Amino acid sequence: MSKIDVNGIKMEYQRYGPDNNEAESIVFAHGAGGNLLSWFQQIPYFSRKYDCVVFSHRGFGHSYDLEDGPGMEAFADDLRGLVDALGIERFHLVAQSMGGRTALGFGVNYPERVASITFADTTGAMGERDVEKALTDWRESHPDTRGIGFRALSEGFRERNPDMANLYLQIQRSNPPRDMGGGILYGGPKGADIKKLTMPVQFIVGEEDELTPPHVLKLASKHIEGSQVTVIPDCGHSVYFEKPDIFNFEVARFIDPQSN
Repeated sequence: MSKIDVNGIKMEYQRYGPDNNEAESIVFAHGAGGNLLSWFQQIPYFSRKYDCVVFSHRGFGHSYDLEDGPGMEAFADDLRGLVDALGIERFHLVAQSMGGRTALGFGVNYPERVASITFADTTGAMGERDVEKALTDWRESHPDTRGIGFRALSEGFRERNPDMANLYLQIQRSNPPRDMGGGILYGGPKGADIKKLTMPVQFIVGEEDELTPPHVLKLASKHIEGSQVTVIPDCGHSVYFEKPDIFNFEVARFIDPQSN
């Protein structure tokens, strides 16, 4: 297990890739239902060509937060500390759900360091009023008291792949106990800050996503000039987990259109 000192905590991370210093870097930011283990279906694919870094946010995996620590408010600064410590100056960001908060926060603060952002099933906690209202309206009209380990996967996937659905739960339940509250995808950057995102941006979302449905991400996309939205059929909130081949293909061709 690799750990590195970042902003007063020891952050858990892993790094994979070619044995050279020429490869572009990709940093993967997991969601509230996961930790660095979540990306096991992405690393074998991308690490053949790219320098890949996965990490556990503070309070997840073995990245233990401080007592009364800042929690998710420190996510973007933690990412900066991680990439600085690893000597990564510029990189692609792939962010799932809660990890979108990290990606958007980092992207607006350090746009020159981000080659591209993929927001996977997330608005990035974008604070635009219409986006937050659409998300609130959806969740109030579709109440669900099940845990994130159940809501993040489509019913069809759970029926077809009970073993993988159980693995998702095992990864989620390997995290320390915590109370993230209800604001994971609210209160983030908006307005002039959003306009700082001049790098290529894409949104990927499952057609059956019950946490951040396609119409909400399409609203978010309108606030980022030039961004695109890809909707994946027969898939829920975790496209990267349910349909990794499609997810990997879409991310790869977005990062490097000449590669496919």
